[in-house]
Amino acid sequence: MHIDGEKKESGSLEEDWDFLPPKEIDDPADKKPASWVDEEMMDDPESKKPANWDDEPEMIADPEAKQPEDWDEEEDGAWEAPMIQNPAYKGPWKATRIKNPSYKGVWAAKRIPNPEYHPDAKLHVFKDIGAVGFDLWQVKSGTHFDNIVIADSMEDAKAVAKDTFEKNKSAEKKMKEDQDAEQRTKEEATRKSAESDKPEAATDDDDDEADDEL
Repeated sequence: MHIDGEKKESGSLEEDWDFLPPKEIDDPADKKPASWVDEEMMDDPESKKPANWDDEPEMIADPEAKQPEDWDEEEDGAWEAPMIQNPAYKGPWKATRIKNPSYKGVWAAKRIPNPEYHPDAKLHVFKDIGAVGFDLWQVKSGTHFDNIVIADSMEDAKAVAKDTFEKNKSAEKKMKEDQDAEQRTKEEATRKSAESDKPEAATDDDDDEADDEL
């Protein structure tokens, strides 16, 4: 793909797009061995839970809570302090994780030729192109596209570019610069007009004259 006569992108229809089935597939007869270890990390067998780990409960009665003075045990029942998270609680114990010495990596089946794959030398041939679409993102508006050429000959494409882009680019650039200058002139005129329409603030002298009249 060339834009303004410069190469911007290239590739292969077969390799970069899924027009054809893949050349290779996983061998359906290849199975992961039962002894294959695909867990990269494991619990350290020497890591032991401390004897006092579970001594502290997760929730405890709030030691700062006080029974309200108007609490009536006959009506309200026995008062109990609200429960809060125990700051000394350590949570469920977990063993330290270490590298698994038996780890063999991620298992993958062997690759074999795909019987459904058949090369197509004419994959690029398509006689009924109804439209060309662009999927793009731009910061500043004003970009335009013209003289779009789809061809299987670089010489033909360059010839079209020479008769269109190369011939018109200077005039189109000048036209764009003139349009930008005209737009800036209009914006400046609008700004000055808006400033001139603003009411003038009263001065100290005006205030004095108003006082004298009173």
